[in-house]
Amino acid sequence: MPADSAPPPSDPLVLLDDVSLTLPGAAGPVEILRGVSLAIAAGETVAVVGPSGSGKSSLMMIVAGLERPSGGRVLVAGHDLDRLDENALARLRRSHVGIVFQSFHLLPTMTALENVAIPVELAGRGDAFAIAAAALARVGLADRVGHYPGQLSGGEQQRVAIARALVADPVLLLADEPTGNLDAATGRVVIDCLFEAHARLGSALVLITHEAALAELCDRQLQLLDGRVVGERRAAAPQLRAL
Repeated sequence: MPADSAPPPSDPLVLLDDVSLTLPGAAGPVEILRGVSLAIAAGETVAVVGPSGSGKSSLMMIVAGLERPSGGRVLVAGHDLDRLDENALARLRRSHVGIVFQSFHLLPTMTALENVAIPVELAGRGDAFAIAAAALARVGLADRVGHYPGQLSGGEQQRVAIARALVADPVLLLADEPTGNLDAATGRVVIDCLFEAHARLGSALVLITHEAALAELCDRQLQLLDGRVVGERRAAAPQLRAL
C-alpha cells in the first residue's frame, strides 16, 4: 500500500504489537518500552498517562515513525512502519499524521505563515500559503500570519504548531504535553483547538499528558508504567469538551 493511501475503514488506525524499545545508556542498555500492544480506532480520542519516565513520549515517537522500535510491529494507517524507509515515513507523516510537541518546534526565522506552509510546500502544492493562511484562521490567528515566533506568546506559538499539524487534514493527530508550557487559561484555548480539529476532521487524537482533567476529556485512557501498559479506562459517557 503506498504511503499516501488510507487504510480500510474496518482496520485499526494504529496497531502496536509487542513493541519494545531499548536505548543505550551510560550504565548499559535501558529498556524504555516493554512489550506494548494496543490498537487505536479511527476517530477515537485517547489519553496516554503515566509518571515521568514511563515511556509516554517514546511511545508517541514510535507511532509517528520518528523512532524505530527495537522489536515488535507498528502499523499506522495500514502501513507497516518497519517496511518504510525514511523518505516513505516522511511522506506518511505529511499525508496522515499531525504532530504537536510541548516545545512548539517552530523555525524562528520564519513567520507563522511560512512555518505552517512548510509541509504543504514539501508535498508539492502550489497554493501552500493560501492553505496555511486558512489553517491559521481556524486556530484564531488570522491577524498573526506575518509575525515571527519570537513576537508571539506561548499560546499563540502552540496554536501555530497546531495549525501546521492540521494543514494536511491528518487522520491521526498526536500531541505530546501540548499544554505543558502554558498557563491554565491559555491551555484551555489550545485544547479547544485540538478537539475542534478532531471533531471537524474525524481524526483520531492521541494526547500524551500528565493532567487528569485533560485525560478525562478522552474516550479512553491508557496507563503506562515502566514502559508497559498497565491499565485502561474508558469514558462512561461522552465527555463535555471543556476543562
